[in-house]
Amino acid sequence: MARRSADAGPYPQSVSALVDALAGLPGIGRRTAERLAFWVLKADAAEALALADAIRAVKRDVRHCSVCWNLTDSDPCRICSDVSRDASLVLVVEQPKDLISLEQTGMHRGIYHVLMGRLDPLDGVGPEALTLDDLVVRVQEPARNARGVAVREVIMGLNPDMEGDSTALLVAQRLSGTGIAVTRLARGLPSGSQIEFANRAALADAIALRQPV
Repeated sequence: MARRSADAGPYPQSVSALVDALAGLPGIGRRTAERLAFWVLKADAAEALALADAIRAVKRDVRHCSVCWNLTDSDPCRICSDVSRDASLVLVVEQPKDLISLEQTGMHRGIYHVLMGRLDPLDGVGPEALTLDDLVVRVQEPARNARGVAVREVIMGLNPDMEGDSTALLVAQRLSGTGIAVTRLARGLPSGSQIEFANRAALADAIALRQPV
């Protein structure tokens, strides 16, 4: 019988590979990865393979909306395509997770633009890494906005910290001279925090009490 190599560890090679893959996920340590791997081993085949199929489907079907950059499985996304929403009102956020938090308030009946990040010189994130050019095009060319509607107001829904404020200032500068209103969410959001951690009441107040930049 062939002996296992000394550096293979206590698990079969396929289990070790699964643990290593799970441990590479954000916020997942080695012990948690091992527990998740053993859950997969104990689950029946249909349940475990359903998880694998869900991961495969996400990688195959989910992409960015060509209008707003939100995550979607259809293009344009459901929000941009919704005729009941005000396509002239664009709320700018950093990431899709911020959009989800704001949608849960039910207060914003316009559409969105996801920058896919924010300015962070220390991490080497400059303006070129953001989808700011696409936002400017949407403002300047109504045909590029959702349903061909001209933008009349852009709301800054960025995180209320130094990087978020710097990004909002850059966006406002790029939109200056376009003739549209540029506003920001009211400081109902606690400074230095993140939108995804704010409660619904704070987010609702922030949308309702937005202010000019």
